[in-house]
Amino acid sequence: MAKKAGGQGDLVVVESPSKARTLERMLGPNYVVEASYGHIRDLPKSKLGIDLVTFQPDYVVPDDSEKVARRLRKEAKVAQHVWLATDLDREGEAIAWHVADLIAAPQAKLRRVTFHEITPTAIAEAFRHPRHIDMDLVNAQQARRVVDRLVGYKLSPLLWKKIRYGLSAGRVQSVALRLVVDREREIQAFKPEEYWTLDALLRTSRAGSGDHAGDVFPAEVASHKGHKLHIKDEASANRHRAALADAVYRVSKVEKRESSRNAAAPFTTSTLQQEASRKLGFSLKKTMVIAQQLYEEGRITYMRTDSLHLAEGALRQAHEVLAREFGARYALEKPRHYRTRSKGAQEAHEAIRPTDLSHAPQSLRKHLRPDQMKLYTLIWQRTLASQMPPARYESTRVDIEGDGYVLRATGRRLLFDGYLRVYQEGTDEPEREISPLPEVVEGEELTLLGLDATQHFTQAPPRFTEASLVKTLEEHGIGRPSTYAPTISTLSDRKYVRREQRALIPEDVAFTVIDFLKEHFADIVDTGFTARIEEDLDRIARGETTWVPVVKEFFDPFIARVDEKTETVKKSDVTEEATDKTCPKCGRPLVIKLGRYGRFYSCTGFVRGKRGQPLPPGACDHSAPLEGEQGPQLEIIEGEMCPECGKPLARRRGRFGPFIGCTGYPDCTYVKKTQQKTGVTCPQCGQGELVRRRGRGRSLFFGCERYPECTFTARELPGAPAKPAEPVEAASA
Repeated sequence: MAKKAGGQGDLVVVESPSKARTLERMLGPNYVVEASYGHIRDLPKSKLGIDLVTFQPDYVVPDDSEKVARRLRKEAKVAQHVWLATDLDREGEAIAWHVADLIAAPQAKLRRVTFHEITPTAIAEAFRHPRHIDMDLVNAQQARRVVDRLVGYKLSPLLWKKIRYGLSAGRVQSVALRLVVDREREIQAFKPEEYWTLDALLRTSRAGSGDHAGDVFPAEVASHKGHKLHIKDEASANRHRAALADAVYRVSKVEKRESSRNAAAPFTTSTLQQEASRKLGFSLKKTMVIAQQLYEEGRITYMRTDSLHLAEGALRQAHEVLAREFGARYALEKPRHYRTRSKGAQEAHEAIRPTDLSHAPQSLRKHLRPDQMKLYTLIWQRTLASQMPPARYESTRVDIEGDGYVLRATGRRLLFDGYLRVYQEGTDEPEREISPLPEVVEGEELTLLGLDATQHFTQAPPRFTEASLVKTLEEHGIGRPSTYAPTISTLSDRKYVRREQRALIPEDVAFTVIDFLKEHFADIVDTGFTARIEEDLDRIARGETTWVPVVKEFFDPFIARVDEKTETVKKSDVTEEATDKTCPKCGRPLVIKLGRYGRFYSCTGFVRGKRGQPLPPGACDHSAPLEGEQGPQLEIIEGEMCPECGKPLARRRGRFGPFIGCTGYPDCTYVKKTQQKTGVTCPQCGQGELVRRRGRGRSLFFGCERYPECTFTARELPGAPAKPAEPVEAASA
């Protein structure tokens, strides 16, 4: 806390300690800067906390916030003014309102200030123009919180009863999970089709000697006798290949044209998350943790935004840096402005950019940690590239005729690199490299050097990655910049999906949950319905409607359906599937059940026996994996032996996720202790990395990997957004 030199000063309230420390340096000794540590007041965790008639929330101060609340009340009493400097989005506005209500300061004392970057200039400008709390933004956030709480607390218990205890449902996450499940079903139903391509290697007729004289280039066989060539099997490919072997090849057409490609727009939250995933391999959560750190240290502008706007000062600075570092031809004469196309773009933020573009990444190497450096570099490069001229290309297309066949070759030559000098946007699918073609003229005869027939199969749609799922959610207008990271993290935390390499793969329970929701609560997992709720929240934020009628319109039919399905749906109808098989032990019918680790065959007379005790008369304990699902093959770790029994160690999966254990289980129960790293440097020792650990009672916490040399622990990841971007119950599938 920054102590004033003497006399009464002003109190400034922000969300996080790191943001408070940065403001302390800029505001000077006449201000006391305190952190609310995120939401200082929230809905209770142990009960619904919402009046189902008026929909008014019953906010409480959590136990771990009581000390902070007492300190804020004490400081507010003696302060001349109270400046509420929380973030500039709806959630920041709601936190400011909660703080103001909690400290009960007179309205004349309160000042609301917002800034999109933590720099001396931006802070001074914000403090010159304070305003009142915007209740439209607060009410939009209250509506989101209430709707998400109602979905989570009313629908989740239904999943417990009808499917399995511990499951949960959420307004945004259930839609995201449906997208993942529907894509997986597309992949499962996909039937690959065979096709073949023919590629020729041709040489120009330039003067030269030997087999490699002249310029050589490839061309693909495109058509035959005026019809596009579709080759479906090897026999047809060989027939066309034989016909082409003796053909005479001449250039029939040469087309050249210049084209250009513009730089991508500066980063929004969504595009930053996508690009950091593609280029740096960062999870969405890690990206937002590091971006929050950079923002609170004054390095970048506010990181939760869907705006593409850049401030005029930033545009001028970009021009100066580009002209100085790369030359005048790499700086645009007039700045390029981008238009935000997102339907529900919130508040007039800026795009994400460095607060000072003259601070090149290499100049900050001593001040930034490695992962901070990587993300800052990405943001710096993308911002500069957005204000650079387009890359210019010369594209060439050559058609070659030979005995009724037309072969086509395409080439591209870079004329001016433009923005590519600094940055090139990543893609989910690798781009095919197009090389320049040699100079040829129409009528020129070419020499065939070889023909290749290649077998291909049509490909199923790719599984979602974190980046592509965020892109799809944004395209549908589902969620907002603050919701993407917790949405997808929760799907993984709740064991609805697992990650293999970068792909998101739904578990068996995800299919069951989505099928249940699609049958009985179709609107909850409908992209259009969820997007319309987002539009209603935007209308509330703009002051076009009040929030209680919006919540009531959603809740009344929703709760009626929950009550109906609670009575009418049987658990066996959801979790069991009849088969035509019989139990090999007792002859009863077999059914397919959903267990904790997936689906399996079970006898209809199944009773789980107690260890060391016989089964009750007439009971059966038969169960078996499904065909083709005999359980994953153990991945033996070469060279690692169990220290207790000497057998090899293997990678396995259990109820708490992947682990390394002995292959001698259940006779040997050895489990190797492993560390799940977070990418966050320990704030206590500054050397180790924080890792995720489980304590007694299986509770999660974060600790330094250098333990016992460093004993730092924390319940929340330091540097992570102090306020939850989406309520816990809404951040569950």
